[in-house]
Amino acid sequence: MSPPLADCIALVTGASRGIGYATALALAKAGAHIVALARTVGGLEELDDAIKAAGGSATLVPLDLKDYAGIDRLGLALRERFGRLDVLVGNAGILGPLSPLGHVDVKTWDEVMAVNVTANWRLICAMDPLLRLSEAGRAVFVSSGVAALALAYWGPYAV
Repeated sequence: MSPPLADCIALVTGASRGIGYATALALAKAGAHIVALARTVGGLEELDDAIKAAGGSATLVPLDLKDYAGIDRLGLALRERFGRLDVLVGNAGILGPLSPLGHVDVKTWDEVMAVNVTANWRLICAMDPLLRLSEAGRAVFVSSGVAALALAYWGPYAV
């Protein structure tokens, strides 16, 4: 019997550690070919080793999600290579400072918004056409319970 995600193409951001790593490995074990995206090349290589050890396959994409043109290029490359995308997992995120919101400098605010908000919108723009070419394309975006807790000093991340 074939694995449940045999022949599926799954893109996972933040795949070099934590939830992204575990998600990518689980999807690979279920039969998907993983397109693993992260800034950390060493972490991507460790993931690739784990996926291969589990009998799966991966394409490693070292990319900073603030490189919006890079996200667009990735969409084009995936279309050329695979012709579709079956699963998109938007998992990458950064914490930023834990401080009163009025103490967060503009550069830091912009960086957190760029990775946690704008990059996900850019992923949707670039990957939506590929997901529509799948028989059952799905997108999942990971968030945090911090957004609903209204905790002091978690401003940029909670947004």
